[in-house]
Amino acid sequence: MLWIKAFHIVSIISWMAAILYMPRLFVYHSMSEGEESRERFKVMQRKLMNGIMTPAMVASLVFGFWLWLGYGFCGGWLHAKLALVVLLVIFHFWCAATIRKLARDENPHGHVFYRWMNELPAVVMIAIVILVVVKPF
Repeated sequence: MLWIKAFHIVSIISWMAAILYMPRLFVYHSMSEGEESRERFKVMQRKLMNGIMTPAMVASLVFGFWLWLGYGFCGGWLHAKLALVVLLVIFHFWCAATIRKLARDENPHGHVFYRWMNELPAVVMIAIVILVVVKPF
């Protein structure tokens, strides 16, 4: 089970790195003025989503489920953590939808909105780490 835990941690680190960087790409994309620049950001967003973010999310969820089966964790802290993980999954799919809109040159938001969205996964990540380490309830 230690191998599964190690792979779970690595996949979470990968997912969080990507999920923290993606809104920053949205900021840069929304501020870009030239067609060449926008096309570059479209490629970067697509590659980050398909090459790192989605595989890391799937691996995180699979290894996390595997750990739960092996250790049988329970308690209020786990329910709270899982609720926050659901929020991260929703945020992941929001990023995917935003990528599709930006690929069609539809940008419903300005760079300030994306800057704020950039902070949300960091707050959720901090809460998850506290719940897992401290197990307050």
